[in-house]
Amino acid sequence: MTVSLDELNALPAKDAAELFRSCCGASAWVSAMVARRPYKSEQDLLDAADNAWSSATRNDWREAFEHHPRIGENQSTIQQTARARDWAEGEQSRARLASSSVHDQMSLVNRAYETKFGYIYVVFATGKTARELLDMARQRIKNDPETEIRVAAEEQRKITQLRLKKLIGTEPA
Repeated sequence: MTVSLDELNALPAKDAAELFRSCCGASAWVSAMVARRPYKSEQDLLDAADNAWSSATRNDWREAFEHHPRIGENQSTIQQTARARDWAEGEQSRARLASSSVHDQMSLVNRAYETKFGYIYVVFATGKTARELLDMARQRIKNDPETEIRVAAEEQRKITQLRLKKLIGTEPA
């Protein structure tokens, strides 16, 4: 289900927050997006999202990461909205087509990544195969912690932008 910008702008704050939380799980980001309404256009919404994300702290980033399932899995560590769960499933759909060997390797890399960085591997998975996601994870695990959290935050930003477009119906869900 999508909502128009007019509908999004008119929703009670609690309902708008729930929709925004489906796009990004960082509480501070959600609050900022609710407070910045009304949005005049899709670009206004996307710009506001980027602006709010650029003000986010590392703790905000980590909170957002917790709302994603690991690549190749269905459940996040924090309960997601049904909408976010459905979107994550669609975003990772190509990864689910992988062989059991690739799934096993992804599971191992996911765990190694979490051990090294303290949060899940966050990647803009839309359109990528499991092998591509595995190769990307193997490259990113070589990053130092400062570099990697910034890379992960940028991946989250891209996911959020896509989900906002899905929310308002300018991108297929």
